[in-house]
Amino acid sequence: MATDILFTSPTVITGEESATPFVADVLICNGLIAQISEPGVINPPSGARVIDAKGYVLSPGFIDMHAHSDLYLLTNPDHEAKITQGCTTEVVGQDGISYAPVRNNAQLQAIRDQIAGWNGNPTDEECATLHKGVGMFEWRTVGEYLDCLERNKTATNVAMLVPQGNLRLLACGPHDSVATEAEIQDQVALLREAMDQGAVGMSSGLTYTPGMYASTSELGILCKALSEYPGAFYAPHHRSYGFKAIESYAEMLDLGSTTGCPVHLTHATLNFAENRGKAPLLMGMIDEKLAAGVDVTLDTYPYLPGCTTLAALIPSWASSGGPAETLKRLEDPETRERIRVAVEETGCDGGHGIPTNWDEIQIGTTSHPSIASYSGQRVSAVAKSQNKPPHEIFFEVLTKDRLSTSCLMHIGNEPNVQAIMQHRVHMSGSDAILHGKTTHPRAYGTFTRYLGHYSRELGLLSLPDMVAHLTSRPARRLGVFPGRGVVRVGSAADLVLFDAERVRDRATFEEPKLRSEGVRFVLVNGVVALEEGEMVGVRAGRVLRRRDGRVS
Repeated sequence: MATDILFTSPTVITGEESATPFVADVLICNGLIAQISEPGVINPPSGARVIDAKGYVLSPGFIDMHAHSDLYLLTNPDHEAKITQGCTTEVVGQDGISYAPVRNNAQLQAIRDQIAGWNGNPTDEECATLHKGVGMFEWRTVGEYLDCLERNKTATNVAMLVPQGNLRLLACGPHDSVATEAEIQDQVALLREAMDQGAVGMSSGLTYTPGMYASTSELGILCKALSEYPGAFYAPHHRSYGFKAIESYAEMLDLGSTTGCPVHLTHATLNFAENRGKAPLLMGMIDEKLAAGVDVTLDTYPYLPGCTTLAALIPSWASSGGPAETLKRLEDPETRERIRVAVEETGCDGGHGIPTNWDEIQIGTTSHPSIASYSGQRVSAVAKSQNKPPHEIFFEVLTKDRLSTSCLMHIGNEPNVQAIMQHRVHMSGSDAILHGKTTHPRAYGTFTRYLGHYSRELGLLSLPDMVAHLTSRPARRLGVFPGRGVVRVGSAADLVLFDAERVRDRATFEEPKLRSEGVRFVLVNGVVALEEGEMVGVRAGRVLRRRDGRVS
């Protein structure tokens, strides 16, 4: 329950563009910012808690525009990874695949299997233990999933995108086929239903099955329908981040031009070696669209390596039909050889059109006991230790873990990362996979890395500008500004109190779950979730639904 709180003499960074920091007292009442005044002026209500904040920065809570917390919010409800770095709002339903909407248990089970590497896949017994048998995987629609989050209560505020891959799965099945007119209209109806139930936009994962099988024209019809909802946006993980990445970005930007739908380029990176130095080209393309009146924004994470499922590296034809069909193909020697050639030699859509370098692929958390030692190691290193070719290790992990293993891709280009994060429509998205012991450090360090490394140490952006990237800018994209994303009277008290001279990420690839330093307090809707750097364990978040053109 929210209590009245008075922060005395913090340096306030409001989160707004070009904001000038100022020292003030800030009073929180009933979960809202009630008063901002010169130090010593506010007479707090009886019983209010007074926090001496002199020398610290008070900013809005950080907003994660690309979160994979869809299941983690229910299975690990304290949500340490996000709360300890000051994240108070997340957007789930990313990369075109999530747990709703579905029409039957078979579809839900296929999705659970497909993204187990992202979120884990608890058994029915584990679900019953966690939630006393109520809510977990009982939903079908987006609205029912959001209802489940509300019933169980979440640590952060949560908004949801409609996953386009789900729409295609429900309408067309898991196959690589051209959608009929009836199937496309079925997807449109599903999209509208989900938007009416509170979703804030639509996502795609165009390197993941089955969403990747959609044509540009099919996506255009969905975006056109989405454009009928003011403030809604399309968040695509486009078709390639490697070979022809620029052309893939152009396809998404052109959808914004032709449909009138706002486009938010999700984890907008240019990581592979052949894309070095191409960030200015991409930024120029975005500027051209902005000048033409197209509504474009983007998010990134402040790291080089990427993170996905190991199974994502195989070609799309081998994934057609869903996980069960994929595993059957892996059992056939001739088909395995075709997959190996596509992955290692020619390059395939799963590997972004570039032959996979096993020195760059780090195996994530495994579940089969016989391969537990592989977790955290590069595929090439495991292969060398066993005197086997790397592809045999690759196939062994895929088969034994039934496609549920995550992986880190150690690729990237620092000049590209820095150039993209400085763009005027940039905001932060962690793309954090939280499940498992071996994960990406962005899960625990995204926001504090922006503040500490890139703002304070490298000086790429001033602290007020960087805070704007993490707060008011995503709040505007989501349609929750000025109710959130800003320190302003009347706004929700999603707040972070941090030490600007100490704040930094500590998570590494060797120890990815180290908490950040320098974050003193975190409030979610006026409730203290982090106190003096320690988790309180409360769940004060709210589900943010789109209603009548507004998100609240």
